[in-house]
Amino acid sequence: MLEAIRRWRDAGEAVARITVLVAKGSTPREAGAYMLVTSREQVGTIGGGRLEWDCMAEARTLLTERGGRLERHIPLGPAINQCCGGAVTVSIERVVDMGALEREAWTEREGLPQLILFGAGHVGRALAKSLALLPLRLVWVDARQDEFGPVPPTVDAQVTSDWESILEATPAGSGVLVLTQSHTLDALITGAALARNDLRYVGLIGSRTKRKRFESAFRAIDIPQEQIDKLVCPIGDFGVRDKRPEMIAAFVTAEIAARFLGE
Repeated sequence: MLEAIRRWRDAGEAVARITVLVAKGSTPREAGAYMLVTSREQVGTIGGGRLEWDCMAEARTLLTERGGRLERHIPLGPAINQCCGGAVTVSIERVVDMGALEREAWTEREGLPQLILFGAGHVGRALAKSLALLPLRLVWVDARQDEFGPVPPTVDAQVTSDWESILEATPAGSGVLVLTQSHTLDALITGAALARNDLRYVGLIGSRTKRKRFESAFRAIDIPQEQIDKLVCPIGDFGVRDKRPEMIAAFVTAEIAARFLGE
């Protein structure tokens, strides 16, 4: 959303904001959810369906007629052919301060949980694309600049071999996902992440055999077993044996969403 706001600001686009003020009963989105609309584009969502379609149409009319603000109370029933059963109150308003909107979007992004992705190989590239769709701050780390390929606009790619500094600066409650080109480097990063004992998720690509060998090494350097037990390895283990990078990325992204973002 932040990238779209900046692009629209620079282009002088008129923008409307649609916000769910009240959500009662079964509704597609919660109070506070919002989306932004221009004459041709939109980002965010208030839940889709006829509710969103009608609100977007009103927002574009408001922009065309240079209106200010309006509210709508919308029961989600037969009248709009959307049988959720609840009701929402939404506001539709023209954005008059794009700078304030940009600052708000930046604050929202900074408040998202952080995930550090170590490794820019085939699976790392597939994961970066997939994880970039989730509500998190993704930091992608590898010393091999040419391995990244196209970097999604919301991803912070860092070309460095100084993984220790990256990990040390990672806030408590963050996540770490390790899939480098080296099992030795995998072990070093994973062991250091587990030793912190304040991360919300530590995932390591590999088989159960790899996990057993790494667990033995971690015990040898006195990482407590209860911390070792928090390691997720194999990652994305949904019982599907397809090892194509895109498939691995799909399952790992689902796992991240459930374990790391789902609480």
